[in-house]
Amino acid sequence: MAVSLKPVREQVIVITGASSGIGLATAQAAAREGARVVLAARNDEALARIERDITANGGTAVHVVADVSGRDDVEKIARVAIARFGGFDTWVNNAGTSIFGRLEEVPDADSRRLFDINFWGVVYGSLAAVKHLKGRGGALINLGSVLSDMAVPIQGMYSATKHAVKGFTDALRLELEAEGAPVSVTLIKPTSIDTPFPEHAKNYTDREPKLPDPVYRPEEVAAAILHAAAHPERDVFVGTSGRVMSATARQAPRLMDRLSAGVMPGQQKRDEPPRNPEGALYKPGTGGKVRGEHPGPVMPVSLYNRADRHPVLTGLVMLGVAGAALALLSGSRK
Repeated sequence: MAVSLKPVREQVIVITGASSGIGLATAQAAAREGARVVLAARNDEALARIERDITANGGTAVHVVADVSGRDDVEKIARVAIARFGGFDTWVNNAGTSIFGRLEEVPDADSRRLFDINFWGVVYGSLAAVKHLKGRGGALINLGSVLSDMAVPIQGMYSATKHAVKGFTDALRLELEAEGAPVSVTLIKPTSIDTPFPEHAKNYTDREPKLPDPVYRPEEVAAAILHAAAHPERDVFVGTSGRVMSATARQAPRLMDRLSAGVMPGQQKRDEPPRNPEGALYKPGTGGKVRGEHPGPVMPVSLYNRADRHPVLTGLVMLGVAGAALALLSGSRK
């Protein structure tokens, strides 16, 4: 069955992890386009404030306090969306967090909690979403990462959760296609994004964590999500650098291993002591902020994503991506 998606302005969109970062940026952008949004996260106070702001600016929103690591909480999100708006057209599984620390240092309990949020939260959300969407059509959008295709040290367990999200999302897509379900399933794979992600992560290192450069604006991810809500897509990278790293990891995996092992540990630490080592792994983080505090420059746009949404430019940008990967390979051989 062909998948037909409504324009964003006609949709009801469910967004988990909507109290900050990419989720909040997506909710704000969707509301501006006219979508009715269902905001889900653990932080009741932040969600209520965001709902009021959207309503004050002429939008329509409702919030649901939920921890995506619990199936009952996730199913409650679906029930609220159906009760308030009669259903939903797009479900975005965005909620997630990380742990900064060597795999040997991180306790099993923390690793399991990370999987409960990042992986099982996506599983529960996806199954709740497709149960509804199979009857009316729509889009399921899961947030993976460039680390769905490769791994980095210091965020090893986070990399593992995003590999798992990719495997689950691909398998679910195949099963839905096999039965002819009218559901588009998209995996969004951002690279480093300037959100409160580092400050919400649990931290076992001796310094404040950060994300490796280059870093992009969260609004770029929001634009990619809303594009996928209205246009069936399989995989969407956000950030030219992420596309280059994924291609390099696939074509020259040992080269990517050497680069990651040599560069990434230092790229994920600031020159200051940890501020909040516990992060938001077990309790809600500070909500209401779209942007983080990245200490370096933040890329205003991703040319790769702009081109991806404008096919005439895609060939030119892909030539640039190929050139960047070739330069990376050539430089490693000197």
